[in-house]
Amino acid sequence: MPDTAATHTAAHHTAAHHTAEFLRVKALAERGVASAQHSLGFMYVNGQGVPKNDELAVAWYRMAASAGLEQAQYNLGVMYQKGQGVPQDLAQAVYWYTQAASQGYAAAQYNLGWLYAKGQGIPADVHQAMHWFGKAAGQGDPGAQHNLGMMYEGGKGVAQDIGQAIEWYRRAAEQNYARSQFNLALRYDSGQGIARDVQQAIHWFRKAAEQGYAPAQFNLGLRYDKGQDLPQDSEKAILWYGRAGEQGHASSQFNLALIHDSGHGVERNPELALHWFRKAAEQDHAGAQDNLGLRYEHGQGVDQDYGLAAHWYRKAAEQGSAGAQYHLGQLVDAGHGVPQDAQEAISWYRKAAEQGHLRAQFDLALRIEDEAMHWYRKAADQDYAPAQYMLGQLLDRDESGAIDPRQAWEWYRKAADQGHALAQFALGLRYDSGHGVERDYEAAHFWYLCAARQGHARAQFNLGVMYASGQGVGKDLVEAYAWLHRAGAAGVIPATTYIQRIAARMEPHLLAQANGYVGVA
Repeated sequence: MPDTAATHTAAHHTAAHHTAEFLRVKALAERGVASAQHSLGFMYVNGQGVPKNDELAVAWYRMAASAGLEQAQYNLGVMYQKGQGVPQDLAQAVYWYTQAASQGYAAAQYNLGWLYAKGQGIPADVHQAMHWFGKAAGQGDPGAQHNLGMMYEGGKGVAQDIGQAIEWYRRAAEQNYARSQFNLALRYDSGQGIARDVQQAIHWFRKAAEQGYAPAQFNLGLRYDKGQDLPQDSEKAILWYGRAGEQGHASSQFNLALIHDSGHGVERNPELALHWFRKAAEQDHAGAQDNLGLRYEHGQGVDQDYGLAAHWYRKAAEQGSAGAQYHLGQLVDAGHGVPQDAQEAISWYRKAAEQGHLRAQFDLALRIEDEAMHWYRKAADQDYAPAQYMLGQLLDRDESGAIDPRQAWEWYRKAADQGHALAQFALGLRYDSGHGVERDYEAAHFWYLCAARQGHARAQFNLGVMYASGQGVGKDLVEAYAWLHRAGAAGVIPATTYIQRIAARMEPHLLAQANGYVGVA
């Protein structure tokens, strides 16, 4: 619920006659005129025609309140609630609000409902809160109407009724109450309790945003940023994010940083990105803290500082950010900016892995042999090619009895299809040898070629042998010579012997052609 509407009310005063008016009102107040006593209290609170004096304001409000003037009773309640001119006393605030509320004073009814809802100065009682909000709402108080909407929406003090919630939000929204405009927009956006209507949602988001309501400004910014229901427009996204960000809206600050960092739709500005990342991080936005940690770790836009990187990672990690938990684990593992501690590193990797962070799952599998199968499978199920390859390796030669060549082939294939060179080579070997699959030299040649083109030396050697023998591919001594030469240059020792044998079988012009391919004079 929004903050209490603890504000003072009084008749308007003409600024040019404050001093004369003060003397006139004071004379009436001293004669016991309750309305004048209240007006005098208001003048003391605001320093109108007299130096500001909260204690004297309380004294005059009390006289008028004791005479039964509801407006004075309300304002005296405000003074007690705020501790203004009198020690804060929420029970006294409840007492005076009750006096005014019982006379039908809407602002007091609203504040009394708020205190019952929060349990401040009186035991929490949602039914009493509902009662007083209802009284104020019936008189058109938009804050009370909004709070009634929230109570109907949440089923607090009344049976949940989204339709009634929407009706109260609408009444407040039509009085330009920004929070209700925002909530009404959310209902239209989700289609909850009302037919979904994106245009109505945007209408009410904009209404609230134009009144400076930061969550609505963020929502509009997000829609322009992502091109969701509105044309993509990074400049308008920056405008709305900026308005919310200046009010301290952390998610807007973070998204502003992302736009300036990526240069999406605008000129890239790393300095401005860093500014907004820091703003959001200082408000405990975990994503911004993790991002700031990355910048300190790698010296991006700031001096490299592992200690500060660890500081920001830890703040985000303790909020449950999987990325930050993984990054902190890496620093602890390496002893960068923090004492090296393998067990603490594993603890952070595990926290991240349990949230589905695939790199953490993969690193945990590398470090804990007994859990390797479990974590490789978790990461592999997320299509992480290195994990798919390692899972294939385990299933190929696991000592726990979990060997399954067919399943190993399936994981190798998944990784190979993503371009993983080791998996491509492993598939080539299987088709070459008929291990777990039907022997297929053409398939072996295909996968060796895929791996060889990525620089896999053993694949280059096997490919050269296949070209030399015409196995799975047409015989081609020039191709054989070229691939074997690459394998030899990468350190595959048997390649030298094969190159010599092939060279001896080649016509001089073919050997010259092959040497031209590999850059040999």
